[in-house]
Amino acid sequence: MSASIAPMGASPQAAPPNALVLDALIIGAGFSGLYQLHALRDRLGLAAQVLEAGDGVGGTWYWNRYPGARCDSESHSYAYYFSDDLLQEWTWSERYPGQAEILRYLNFVADRLDLKRDIRLGRRVTEARYDAAANLWRVRTANGEAYAATFLITAVGCLSSANIPDIPGLQDFAGRWYHTGQWPHEGVDFTGKRVGMIGTGSTGIQAAPVIAAAAAHLTVFQRTANYSIPARNAPLTDDFKQWARDNTAELRRIMHLTPNGHPFTIADRSAHDVSAEERQAIYQAAWDKGGLQFRAAFRDLLQDKAANDTASDFLRAKIREIVKDPETAAKLANIDHGFATKRPPIDTGYFETFNRDNVALVDVRATPIERITKAGIQTRDGQEYPLDIIVFATGFDAMTGSLLKLNIHGRDGLALREAWQAGPRTYLGLQVPGFPNLFTITGPGSPSVLCNMPVPIEQHVEWIAECIRHLRANGLTRIEAQPDAAERWVAHVNAAANATLLPQAGHSWYLGANVPGKPRVFMPYAGGMARYREVCAGIVERGYEGFKLTG
Repeated sequence: MSASIAPMGASPQAAPPNALVLDALIIGAGFSGLYQLHALRDRLGLAAQVLEAGDGVGGTWYWNRYPGARCDSESHSYAYYFSDDLLQEWTWSERYPGQAEILRYLNFVADRLDLKRDIRLGRRVTEARYDAAANLWRVRTANGEAYAATFLITAVGCLSSANIPDIPGLQDFAGRWYHTGQWPHEGVDFTGKRVGMIGTGSTGIQAAPVIAAAAAHLTVFQRTANYSIPARNAPLTDDFKQWARDNTAELRRIMHLTPNGHPFTIADRSAHDVSAEERQAIYQAAWDKGGLQFRAAFRDLLQDKAANDTASDFLRAKIREIVKDPETAAKLANIDHGFATKRPPIDTGYFETFNRDNVALVDVRATPIERITKAGIQTRDGQEYPLDIIVFATGFDAMTGSLLKLNIHGRDGLALREAWQAGPRTYLGLQVPGFPNLFTITGPGSPSVLCNMPVPIEQHVEWIAECIRHLRANGLTRIEAQPDAAERWVAHVNAAANATLLPQAGHSWYLGANVPGKPRVFMPYAGGMARYREVCAGIVERGYEGFKLTG
């Protein structure tokens, strides 16, 4: 199944004994990488391995162990649906699973499918180069190992490259600092500590209540005020667990038909179809139920600003109702974008946290952070906030950052960073022109982060596996997206985004706006997962239209 290969640039005959040549090499051992290994190794019989930088499987859920880390998809949908056996054998405990439970689930899957024997842990990829003469991807890791494979598949996740802001003076800080995406596995003890948390996106909204409950004092530094819906998280009842096991086929059908891959449908009504009183009652019922279903109350919340305003106004009023201090409430409700035009967080007691005596809010739009000092954080008005710990809940270099860090070079030495200098250009989010046999699971230009992630992951993995099966069955060895097809797809991605309100949220990581110097390009496909699935199937039916297949 495998043989030795040469170091990059050398002949195969001169291969060192510890280097492997494979049919397929997968980078990343999260949801995507585990299923891709299973699909290629166990279904197609390929020689395939996974390289994983961490010391365990789990991907996002291996690294993100910050306080309060929890999924915002309901547990019965946040799972692999390719296997009824897995669905029947695993039981979730809560409506919204926490990090530890999700990590246990992914280890359960890896063990159940015997995947770990082909996963190489502690292997951080530092370079991947396409060797056109040999039609191989040659890959190196930080510990000096060399691999080669006909097919290279990135399963590095959309939110895994930590974004640490370049604030002057961080190196001078006498306390300790952490990024939520690189959290110490032994945890952090906040007892008796003065903590400053920078960031109020989904992560900060989850972390703040947990940190505040343990710390002597928490200061939240807010640049962008945010909406949030209560999660109403609770243990699952035995009746619900049995219902989920009995209805896996129907749940799978619904998730495949809905735009966001969630197990609920969007109401077929406009926010303008009902009276103001009825609309208020609908929003209140959705608020009481909690979770992301709130945005499914009306079909036009992301297409029509006036409709969106009704939801946004309702949520701002809720913030003012919950937060007792009027000045703090005004800062938290001073939201500059429409509801769900950025990732809509769900929470457990976030706004209530600001009613605690040991919590303060700093509006860094009004008084920006000037620098980090030895003792804490100093804002432009000259005030210094003494701190023992700083938590950066500042998110990620989303969708492209993890790919660019792999130092990928395609045909004729073309660097992916150079190819994407003006923003990511892909075909379907699956392939990049100039990079033959490279597949990017949930890459930019695919629905990815706009969905319940296991749904697009499964679709991508299965599409890639079927593509490789087709190539092998027809004596073909190479597939590459064509530049004109990629340009048409990028134009379609932009058109799909512009048909919604999503691009109007200026400082959004969907646009890369959270990373200084990153091109402003709307990256995920907003046309809906169901539509995307149809597009991908149609391309296959038309003989892999837009791809060049060669022997």
